[in-house]
Amino acid sequence: MLTNWSGNHPYAAARVHRPTSVDELATVVAGAEQVHALGSRHSFTDVADTPGDLVATDALPETVEVDPSRRQVRVSGGTTYGRLAERLHAEGWALATMASLPHISVAGAVATGTHGSGDRTRSLAAAVAGLEYVDATGALRSVRRGDVDFDGSVVALGALGVTTHVTLDVEPSYDVRQDLYVDLPWDVALANLDALTATGSSVSLFTDWASGRVAQVWVKSRGTEPPPTLYGAAAATGTLHMLLGADTAAVTEQGGVIGPWHERLPHFRMAFTPSRGEELQSEYLVPRTHAPAAVSALLSLAPSFAPLLQVAEVRTVAADPLWLSPAYGVDVVALHFTWLRDVPGVYGVLPAIEAALLPLGARPHWGKCFVAPAADLRPLYPRFDDFRALAARLDPEGTFHNQFLTRHLDLP
Repeated sequence: MLTNWSGNHPYAAARVHRPTSVDELATVVAGAEQVHALGSRHSFTDVADTPGDLVATDALPETVEVDPSRRQVRVSGGTTYGRLAERLHAEGWALATMASLPHISVAGAVATGTHGSGDRTRSLAAAVAGLEYVDATGALRSVRRGDVDFDGSVVALGALGVTTHVTLDVEPSYDVRQDLYVDLPWDVALANLDALTATGSSVSLFTDWASGRVAQVWVKSRGTEPPPTLYGAAAATGTLHMLLGADTAAVTEQGGVIGPWHERLPHFRMAFTPSRGEELQSEYLVPRTHAPAAVSALLSLAPSFAPLLQVAEVRTVAADPLWLSPAYGVDVVALHFTWLRDVPGVYGVLPAIEAALLPLGARPHWGKCFVAPAADLRPLYPRFDDFRALAARLDPEGTFHNQFLTRHLDLP
């Protein structure tokens, strides 16, 4: 039985295809009544499922073509960010950001609005300059930045087609250092949150919410010097994993050792299973102005969900113009939960968390566990109905629709 990476979701598809060419992919899509793309299977729900035909894209020919004059790279959608990063770095190029996991596919991460971290760093999807995809008829379509449908087509949850290639912005390769600090009280962190998240190009705060403290602060920066102050937090004296007792060999190098961007920006090394593997994840991205209220709410709610929590992470993401991006139009603070793989338990506590966070404008990460239906999500996305109209126009028969899209976007 095919399951997602965590093992909590068995795919319901009647058939799974692994085409080895775009022509073969087009034939499969054109002949299917219901079909959906499947990437690296790092989503935790049925967002990439269908009762019909699943199409895995990892067997399509790998393409990594850099255009130095445009500062862009054209990459096959099934390629992982880790593999892309290695190829780019070898040619002297880099991405502006990476997610904490390098194991995820480019097309899948983009389609769900996955992000890295940084006050001035936008989501992975915001780096997209163009998409090529197979539509419901089996025809190959393309859309580029500036086209009328572009901002609705990037974070699209697989509702418009199966992505074959993505064109991304790149920049010259650079180095990053990663410094860790420990034991910062939440009242100090909240009082200095804006300055704290500005101490590096990417800053992560790890907490259990129940102790009232930030256990670890991970600061990734392009500069050669460590942050001048972390508000009383002590510098870590050795390599740390954010999960107590987990193998530190899995995390990227720390201790201020300067190294290539792709070996520091992710939290985890490509060669290792990230986190512990058996887990669930949720994430809510709240407008930055409401972050103090959101943090206070989670500190109050912590006793109700702490037994289910492995660790929580707080990061920042800059605004982008993509219709279904959780950072659409506003700088956000991302509140991430790594849960035990206890499906009933986690889904039992999510309604109270969402009741506290959604009124503050928090938007759930599309690829992670949440319960909010379309009626609750519509007010959070100003272009919600514009996306639904785009999907209806490009896929009038609902070939790419699934239960997830019906439940959360009100697609028929």
